[in-house]
Amino acid sequence: MSDKEDNPSEEVKEKSVDDIPSQDPESQRKESMEKEDGELKETEETENTVETSPEEVSESMATTTSQDLQSQSVPEENELIYSEALTTSSPQSSLEISSEKSEETEKTEKSRGISTHFEESSEKTATELSGQAPIELSDEVFTESSGQPPVEGSSDEVFTESSGQVPTESTGEAPTESIQEAFTESSEHGPAESIEEAFIDWLGEVPTESFEEIFTESSGQLAIESPEEGFTESSGQLPTESAQEAFTESAGQAFGEWTGQTLQEPSGSTDYTADETEAPFQKSSIRVFEGTSSYSGEEGHFEEEHYSPKELSVKQDSLVYFTKEDDLFKEKTEEAKIYPLNLTWCYGWNSSLPVYNMRDEEQRVVLYTCSHTVVLFDVLKNNQFHLQGHSNVITCMAVSEDRRWIATADKGPQCLVIVWDCFSGIPVHTIFDSCPDGNGIKAIAMTNDAKFIVTIDDQTFQKVCIWRWTVDTETPACSVSLEPDCGIQDYIIFNPANYRELVSNSKTQLVFYEWDEAKGILEISKPVLTEKTFNKIVGKFSQSVFHFVTRQVLSATMEGKLVVWDLHPPPRSYTSLEKLRIKACKLVHLQQDSLTVLTAVDSYFVTGDIRGHIRFYDYKLSLVNWYSQFKLSPIKMLSFSKDPLVPVGDKSNFPSDCTLPGDPFMVRNFIIGTSDAKVFHLTTDGTKLEEVLIESKEAIHAIDCHPYKPLIAIGAACGLLKVWNYKKKMYVVSRIFEEGLGIQSLAFNLEGFLLGAGFTEGTVYIMDAVSLKNEAPRPFKYSKGSVTLITFSHDSQFLATADIHFTVAVYKIIIKDGEKVWEYLARLHSHNKKIQSLMFGVQQDNNEPRLLSLGKDRLLIEYDLVNCHRDHLEILDIHRTDQEALPNCMVWYPPITRESFLLICNTGYKVKLFNSTTKMCRKTLIGPTYGSPIQQVLVLPPKGTDDLKDRYLAFINKDKVGLQILPVDGNPHKTSAIICHPDGVSKMTLSYDGTYVFTAGGDDHTVLQWEINLEALEAAVYLGGEDLTPFYGLLDGGREGEFYKELEDYFYYSQLRSQGIDTMETRKVSTHISLSELPFVMRAIGFYPSEEQNVKSLKAVWRFSRECRIIAVKLEGTPVAHKFTDEETEAHKLMGLVQGL
Repeated sequence: MSDKEDNPSEEVKEKSVDDIPSQDPESQRKESMEKEDGELKETEETENTVETSPEEVSESMATTTSQDLQSQSVPEENELIYSEALTTSSPQSSLEISSEKSEETEKTEKSRGISTHFEESSEKTATELSGQAPIELSDEVFTESSGQPPVEGSSDEVFTESSGQVPTESTGEAPTESIQEAFTESSEHGPAESIEEAFIDWLGEVPTESFEEIFTESSGQLAIESPEEGFTESSGQLPTESAQEAFTESAGQAFGEWTGQTLQEPSGSTDYTADETEAPFQKSSIRVFEGTSSYSGEEGHFEEEHYSPKELSVKQDSLVYFTKEDDLFKEKTEEAKIYPLNLTWCYGWNSSLPVYNMRDEEQRVVLYTCSHTVVLFDVLKNNQFHLQGHSNVITCMAVSEDRRWIATADKGPQCLVIVWDCFSGIPVHTIFDSCPDGNGIKAIAMTNDAKFIVTIDDQTFQKVCIWRWTVDTETPACSVSLEPDCGIQDYIIFNPANYRELVSNSKTQLVFYEWDEAKGILEISKPVLTEKTFNKIVGKFSQSVFHFVTRQVLSATMEGKLVVWDLHPPPRSYTSLEKLRIKACKLVHLQQDSLTVLTAVDSYFVTGDIRGHIRFYDYKLSLVNWYSQFKLSPIKMLSFSKDPLVPVGDKSNFPSDCTLPGDPFMVRNFIIGTSDAKVFHLTTDGTKLEEVLIESKEAIHAIDCHPYKPLIAIGAACGLLKVWNYKKKMYVVSRIFEEGLGIQSLAFNLEGFLLGAGFTEGTVYIMDAVSLKNEAPRPFKYSKGSVTLITFSHDSQFLATADIHFTVAVYKIIIKDGEKVWEYLARLHSHNKKIQSLMFGVQQDNNEPRLLSLGKDRLLIEYDLVNCHRDHLEILDIHRTDQEALPNCMVWYPPITRESFLLICNTGYKVKLFNSTTKMCRKTLIGPTYGSPIQQVLVLPPKGTDDLKDRYLAFINKDKVGLQILPVDGNPHKTSAIICHPDGVSKMTLSYDGTYVFTAGGDDHTVLQWEINLEALEAAVYLGGEDLTPFYGLLDGGREGEFYKELEDYFYYSQLRSQGIDTMETRKVSTHISLSELPFVMRAIGFYPSEEQNVKSLKAVWRFSRECRIIAVKLEGTPVAHKFTDEETEAHKLMGLVQGL
């Protein structure tokens, strides 16, 4: 090899500025075409020809070249929306650096026409491209590139000052002594036309971050604002292409040291030893938009892409690309709400799932789940952002290392896996067929660069799938099924240093995976470990992690021990993988307490145990530091900040580690999640522990809103009672009852001074609504089981409860020693099945309270409170509500009619109106049909005195919450519902002004707050049509179906029967039929009522219809000699006013 080949920098040094090509091939082609056009025009224009000076020609060429360059350049914003986070923001993003590029690749890259990060006026740019650079700057640049000592204030010094000393821990190699050495090292490339092309030479793609971001992330120090300023400070001139030549392969190595990457030349076969810790190189599996071509992730294959202006505008308008990290919680203009119910706040969280520290310092954001909703909670601003898309309860979750991408999965029918963009809150990818059997996903993990996710489903033969979610595909890249003897694998993790290696564990078995990406095969290894292996008790596995120094895997156990697994032999290549063998080589007894969490951060292994202690170990498993002074519950999750900790001079207050020198123990801030649903934030600088979330760790079945203040009381089965201000989203007061007292029901009195609570073991508390102190001297305990229902009378003189043993108890306030005291009155076993509803009413004549109960035994019972005394409670009347269906709930119908009604919903999707006095069923209508019957219904309070006739209902069924416009008439467009708690809704309550509806999820430990938008509901009714149009859709086939046409024929037949078949008169066709024909029509369509049912239904229709009342008044004042019409005669017969006519 010649000297020039050995040292390509010499070749660069011998070239002059004029030798550097001024344009790329595309620009030259366009320029030549323009010159030919100009010559043609000159030949045509023979008159008034003016000679042009060489200076003007040069200026014109420069302007044309600059315009061509700008026209070919594609803005950096047009890159694929994932490129910024997936290729540059992650410190361990997998990039393949090729130092030997083919000529075709170089031509492809040069034809991309990428604009530089620093641009001046078109004249200066054209001057630089044409080679007319200032001699002073060229000399300076060539002096620097030739290895001579740089002048004072050179760019080398600027870069050195901005980046600082290159750390050695990131790569395990000695850093380059200075950036000058990087510039003087040999380069195999010719001069690059821009700094971005130099980045292409040693990174394989265009950098999307600015130099400031690269230097800041790599060195932790502030970099200069732009490369222009750096070059300007060093030379006072704008940079030319010669200066850009300095960014060669050797400079790439220096940048690799800054960014923590080891930039080696990849080969088809790379040998790794057991002591190697560098992350293996992998090709990008996403398609990065760069104007003309995209890298597809195959072996060196580029796909040509041609985008139309419309497609480019779509990419430019992408919210995912343009959204920044701090845009999610910025104050935004309130958008018009298009849904009748909109989620505004989540109380509680699923403590069985992890909680992640998404952002720290200025924005302290944590990530957790509430039922089927993902919540991003800004702790400092007290603001929530909800990621809604799952229809089932979320079972697992994972985040990328840079905290940009979130992957969530659920369990249930039509289960989904969704990948979210944390910056914009947009779901960027959804996997619909991840588990066709509907068993759901048990565990999920994501690679550090977020290019792959792995899922384990929850079925007998668990299936492990690796998904390349950045590619538009619906099938996994590879998959494998596990035998039942592996146990239920509930934890899985990628190897941070090699995404082709994974490990998962159940309580009893560890499984190692090796992915042959070329063949699409996932090999598994199941090492055998018993108590006889080490002659010691191992315990059940909790979590596993890869060793960050050696080729080992560590597994924590519930016996306080650590199992060390050896991986051997190491892989010899990544094209033909050998099947690795994994074997348990050591059992380390770390502590006496069970290990619940095992993770790695900043060259430390971190453990959390059941005593709430957190310990840090080095790579030799030597204890470095621990936190045991906080007295926490068992640790469930540890999540560290994504940003490394940077000490601030002498102001730092880090604790000393337990080594002999006693050095300051510096580690990132982190989030602690405990088993009792508490989340804490630990600031390591000063060891400051702060509360983030303190929620219920058990089911929530009891909620109620204050009658005139924005307060909601939430009671949990663990005995925690909290009162929140739901407008300010702040909790006001809380009380924790003694162990064994689980809150089952809550109720405010109408005056808002008292709060009644029923407990799981039968106790009843009456408390002050503000301080939550007891109003009664001691709690009442007259029930033998859980108190499921509790309510106050309108005048706050009575309190009634119902328990699981079908008993109703009444308490009354009395005057004793000049003070009002609550006293037990009586109780009665009135039902033989569960009591569904218990409520007070008001007598219409004397304003006295009424008490009614409704049970699953189909009995509606009213109690006699007037004659009730100590240990004596009488029943006033009993009525049966249904024959077959079971009643679910009951509520007072609002006074929008002259008659007072009780509204009862049953299991047959029917809504019945009963006269509140006679208890007679007045109307039966079809209710909302959203998969399950209505379980609870409440009437929204009126908005004002002018809106007394416009009333609405709120209801819940098994898993949904909805709204209904009154009056109830069976119109399906008058209702709307949305999934609120997929595992079941236990309770619902309304705010005093009807603005919000709250739902309690029971076993999902959450309460959701929904904002009501009645305008959207009214709009749906308007769009549904008028008159009978909304009801046609309830028939099979609609108005054009066969059933509707059959009904029309029956109407015509009925009119023929009523008018007479033998008549010769002209037929009168009408849309009405005689009531006497109704039984025949019902029998024709398949319903066969008895004669008694026919008579009762006809009497009810005529007796309570408006037309019947008019006829009755007319008949009562009509002389006997009057000749009645057929309609009047029929009405007369049915109503019994005249006998024998």
